[in-house]
Amino acid sequence: MLPININESRLQHLARTFGCGTGSFPFTYLGLPLGLTKPKIQDYLPLVNKCERRLGGISSLLNQAGRLQITNAVLSALPTYYMCSLEIPKTVVKLIDKFRKHCLWRGSSSNGRTMPKAAWEMVSLPKKKGGLGIIDISIQNQALLMKNLDKFYNKKDIPWVSLIWEKHYPNGKLPNHVKKGSFWWRDLLKLIPQFKELTKVQIRNGKTCLLWKDKWQTQPLQIMFPECYSFAKNLNISFAEAKGHSDISALFHLPVSQAAFIQMSQLQVLMQNTQVQEDTDHWTLQGRTSIFSAARVYKSLIGTHNPDQAFLWIWKSPYQPKHKMFCWLLLKDRLSTKNLLRRRGMLLENYNCEFCG
Repeated sequence: MLPININESRLQHLARTFGCGTGSFPFTYLGLPLGLTKPKIQDYLPLVNKCERRLGGISSLLNQAGRLQITNAVLSALPTYYMCSLEIPKTVVKLIDKFRKHCLWRGSSSNGRTMPKAAWEMVSLPKKKGGLGIIDISIQNQALLMKNLDKFYNKKDIPWVSLIWEKHYPNGKLPNHVKKGSFWWRDLLKLIPQFKELTKVQIRNGKTCLLWKDKWQTQPLQIMFPECYSFAKNLNISFAEAKGHSDISALFHLPVSQAAFIQMSQLQVLMQNTQVQEDTDHWTLQGRTSIFSAARVYKSLIGTHNPDQAFLWIWKSPYQPKHKMFCWLLLKDRLSTKNLLRRRGMLLENYNCEFCG
């Protein structure tokens, strides 16, 4: 039995009545730290220790390509369960990245002195973008947490979704810059700007869509009608609330400029042509496939890169993985040649090629 807002004597009395033991927060529930406050670094130690134990396996017996597979398939996958529900602290991310770096470049030796052959930012890019495809844990954490925002804005039939809407956003209110609620919900609120950059909304009842800032047209109305937006009274008004006004001029500070008046007329026509239904608004990802996917969000958050076509050819080639890894290091100029050792400040008798002279 765990106490919530009761004193110790009351807790002991209830424990004796029901014949059960007593506990305290935080504790582990379904593998995750559960408590009344945000988990501390020490609450993530089971995850960190699990990653460290996996480091001392067979990685020292594998070549560079094999260690890359272990890093991607094992060490990068271990935090996934945590990242689906919690925002992983930066300190924990650094510790996990430390073990992944050791596995990739130094095998099972966590105290080895072998220098990495490439920067971590370089290897963390997808293979199609010139990297080694190692997952960036921080970005993956954001992508997985955004799935909860997708459930929230689409008002899925889930208890926590209904609870948050009823408790924090009744009577047509929408999330804004004021962060309220539990630590878990406040962490999700920080991701709303990124979530809305990647999504669009199909208007049904208009209660979850901001009139000016959300993308229910090809682009937000604050960009389509900037002059009109500058005279708006409420910049965070929902579409449903704006639609409820019989006179659109009630949404603006009067008088308005001539350019704003023209845009106001265009806005009125646009809103009249948008039919309101009883169903909830439908939020989807932008692009060909509208189904929300953490993998697609991750690719969008990584950004665009234009690598040489040779990198695409390497991973599509039928050669062995160790040969592909060697070619990648060669194209990135990260092989331990004398030229590279000279750039790193290592003193040698000469820096000439043994074959070229």
